[in-house]
Amino acid sequence: MRNYFQFSERGTSFKQESAAGITTFLSMAYILVVNPVILSQTGMDKGALFTATALSAIIGSLLIGVMANFPIGIAPSMGINAFFTFSVCIGMKIPWETALAGVFVAGLLFMILSILKIREKIINAIPADLKHAIAAGIGFFVAFMGLKNAGIITANEATFVAIGNLKSAPTVLAIVGFIIMIFLLNKGIKGGIFYGMVLTTILGMIFGIITPPDKIIGSIPSLEPTFGLLFGHLDEIFSIKMLAVIFTFLFVAFFDTTGALIAIASQAGLMKDNQIPNAGKALLADSLSGIVGSVLGTSTTASFVESTAGIAVGGRTGFTSIIIAACFTISLFFSPVLAVVTPEVTAPALIIVGAMMATEISKINWSNFAIVIPCFVTIITMPLTYSIATGIALGFILYPITMLATKKTLEVHPIMYVLCAIFIGYFVYVI
Repeated sequence: MRNYFQFSERGTSFKQESAAGITTFLSMAYILVVNPVILSQTGMDKGALFTATALSAIIGSLLIGVMANFPIGIAPSMGINAFFTFSVCIGMKIPWETALAGVFVAGLLFMILSILKIREKIINAIPADLKHAIAAGIGFFVAFMGLKNAGIITANEATFVAIGNLKSAPTVLAIVGFIIMIFLLNKGIKGGIFYGMVLTTILGMIFGIITPPDKIIGSIPSLEPTFGLLFGHLDEIFSIKMLAVIFTFLFVAFFDTTGALIAIASQAGLMKDNQIPNAGKALLADSLSGIVGSVLGTSTTASFVESTAGIAVGGRTGFTSIIIAACFTISLFFSPVLAVVTPEVTAPALIIVGAMMATEISKINWSNFAIVIPCFVTIITMPLTYSIATGIALGFILYPITMLATKKTLEVHPIMYVLCAIFIGYFVYVI
């Protein structure tokens, strides 16, 4: 086991990987509650959605851990499930069974692109500065998610965002948790984020902010209402409307995962010579999990950027992903306990992880204005548009343009010019 996951080469241990896996699971466990709530608005069965969400996370995390030896958790993507529900099913009035067929086809296209190593070539063609910008931008995005979940930042009609009510009990709990984690990390405790989450949860229950579960073990809901129903609707995908939907599933999942892989590889120190080892296997595992998820009955899966929380604890190998899968397996039987993992508990971890990832910004060549513009736009638009994929797309559009303006066209990989044209077309004709 140690040899297979390269514990010695990556400077890790069973204890360190286990703590990392549990931390990542706790950071992404909300998906078990939130995904069914969002997708059930399409008319899908909420119980079946819970089981489909857990199973897709188990299978996806196992695949990427075993196949690619990456410390990543995979589960239904938060951005795509909202697009699936509100834009496709409710907005376009497309039945959820047909939408799942679209997810399935997008997954097959993912797999083909992965097998042909096209996705891997695209990732390797991204300039180093832009990779650092993507990692830093995701750091700001993750921190923004944490601040929002903590209630420290809230919506405002006049200014879009504003400071929240810092006197509210959940926000106070998040702030206390943030302070606890900072204290533990500065003391050099590797599992500081994980232990901080545990202590925050205990404090929340002591002071009545978090409701203790009324029971420990719950039954596993049946998959029958959603399992395999997409196969009866594959003939409905051949329309302009559905092709646009499939392309959007493909686009968002592709670059959400690309961004997560770059960020995680950078943070874990796995990137070598501007390339991610086993990127092809990681992308294939991601695409396979998307196909499986659609058959089970959930929207597109993706590599979770919350995996960076586990990286911060010390996760370096695929054994972290095995632990994540094990935790999701246990959660099938102990779903009532998940209620104590509230946004206030995970928010401080996301803020701290965001800060750690944002250090990638120092590796960007800020003295070259042609590089500064695409990198800055990539970073700033991720949190402001609440979309990793959008930030990447805008950076990919601007980078070839600024290189062209400075007569450095030969320094740009031809793939970047192709992507620039594709993204311009996407913004003009799809969005």
